[in-house]
Amino acid sequence: MKTENNKHINRQKDRLLLEVKHLSIAFPQFLKGFQQTQIQVISDFEMTIKPGEVVAVIGASGAGKSLLADAILGILPKTATVGGKINYRGKLLSSPRQKSLRGKEIALIPQSVKALNPLIKVGKQVRDVIPAYQNKKELQEEAFYKLGLSPEISGRFPHQLSGGMARRVLIATAMLSKARLVIADEPTPGLDECLRNEVISDLSKLVNDGERSVMLITHDINAALKIADRIVVVKNGKTIETAPNEAFRKDGKELQHAYTRALWQALPENWSNVRQDLKGFKSSII
Repeated sequence: MKTENNKHINRQKDRLLLEVKHLSIAFPQFLKGFQQTQIQVISDFEMTIKPGEVVAVIGASGAGKSLLADAILGILPKTATVGGKINYRGKLLSSPRQKSLRGKEIALIPQSVKALNPLIKVGKQVRDVIPAYQNKKELQEEAFYKLGLSPEISGRFPHQLSGGMARRVLIATAMLSKARLVIADEPTPGLDECLRNEVISDLSKLVNDGERSVMLITHDINAALKIADRIVVVKNGKTIETAPNEAFRKDGKELQHAYTRALWQALPENWSNVRQDLKGFKSSII
């Protein structure tokens, strides 16, 4: 019986929540004389996420990371040309399915805190995602407590909050949405080190139940290493390597791609060991 239980646990760990295969995204561009061409923003992106896992997607600004979130949610502009496949829980994530799951099973923590409605108090905005049959006020207060938000915050409008508080409200919304997959799009820009660490800690609380997963989109490798189980490295719209967190904690020899090794060498704790010339990579990792 114990063996059967172990097999069941292993099967649970091996199943995929999200699978992105050979994703490509292009947009039309008009040249002189009304000639049209295609700008390929993402050309060959691949990644997988298992239940209870945090996967970070890192790359330079403009690498197409945020478009990945839009593709999964089904909110790309109509002019976009999309190729490849996105599977969610073993089934194709078609447009109708994206619409039905968006904000429910798949939730987004947007990059900008302006996503909060400026005319509605934040407590009500969080309670609005909770099913009617549940005790909304109690659950909202419990989420705020877990995230270090005092009760009076509930009665404030977004403009009355600091940037860190507003981000926690967005995280509370994702927490109470019961989403299986939470996409956090650049949740730490503009925050000092203390606030950045607090936001990353708050994100880690989303996966405590073992069923919910987080996709962290960021260019901050230090933030990614604090929370992610695996790191997906993107360059010029392509997945060039997927590495476990531990590979960045060691001497970097387990990292396969030169660009990924350059990221490892850029970590402050590794500066004293750097001997390789990073010319050609500097502009991409800043």
